[in-house]
Amino acid sequence: MPYDTALAHSFTPREREILSQLPNGDTYQAIARRLGLSPHTVDTYVRRLRGKTGTTNRTQLAVLATRLGFSSYGPAHPTPATAAPAPGTGL
Repeated sequence: MPYDTALAHSFTPREREILSQLPNGDTYQAIARRLGLSPHTVDTYVRRLRGKTGTTNRTQLAVLATRLGFSSYGPAHPTPATAAPAPGTGL
């Protein structure tokens, strides 16, 4: 199993939920309000996620979230429908 896949499977459902919110750039307060949590709880989850992933700040965690597909900003790996056409196909 590739590292990214194994890493993504190590997150709890709530960690996945928090992770999916980070690329939007919202404050902890906004994320907390949206998920019905306290800002302190969101901060605790972000700290745990940074520990699990080895990231050192929220920006790195947001980039990782996008790369792993936890963001609406792009899939982890392009699917055939979203991948660029092969060179020479004229598409």
